[in-house]
Amino acid sequence: MGIFRRILDWFRSNANDTLDKMEDSEKMLKQMVLDMEESINKATVAIAKSVANEKSLEQKLERARTASKEWENKARQALTAGREDLAKAALEKKALADKNINDLQPLYTQAKESSNKLKEQLNQLRAKLDEAKNRQGTLVARSQAAKAAKEINKSLSGIGTDAFANFDKYEEKIMSLEAEAAAYEDLADDNTSLDSEFKKLTSNIDIDANLLALKKSMGLLPEDNSVN
Repeated sequence: MGIFRRILDWFRSNANDTLDKMEDSEKMLKQMVLDMEESINKATVAIAKSVANEKSLEQKLERARTASKEWENKARQALTAGREDLAKAALEKKALADKNINDLQPLYTQAKESSNKLKEQLNQLRAKLDEAKNRQGTLVARSQAAKAAKEINKSLSGIGTDAFANFDKYEEKIMSLEAEAAAYEDLADDNTSLDSEFKKLTSNIDIDANLLALKKSMGLLPEDNSVN
């Protein structure tokens, strides 16, 4: 009972450490299965020693019972032959064998109960190991899905959105550059329009001067009566 409790406590402790330290779920689960297998191997060795002790006590007990019967039969044989002295000596040997039986019986009973309990607990551990192996693939898939959901939720909640933020900033910068380009274009258009107006004005002045000169040469202008 004690060894299984120590093994289970050791396994729980190592499992907790593994959960805290290992990030890769697949490696973590494989390690947990390996730890369980190691625990079962240790328990199997302990059970083998317990069973060996049980078998040894059983053999000693059986030899004591056989000796008790044999000495009783010899005592009967001695009495039949009229040898009370031999019968008494045989009964003394039988008494020693019976005492040995009384000493060995509780030890054997306890060893047998202990072995049976350890075997039962070992079978439970093996069943749990089989269950863990069967669930290993499912747990890995669930862990991977949970990690993916975590990353998505982090992005949606504003955690870990540097890439999105930088993208938005870059777009804003481009929009700003586009606005500046449009403003310079408007200024350029304004300057072009102003230059055109001045060119038109200069052109109109030249035409008016030419028209006046032409009228003067044709005598179409009124005479200037002013006195010089």
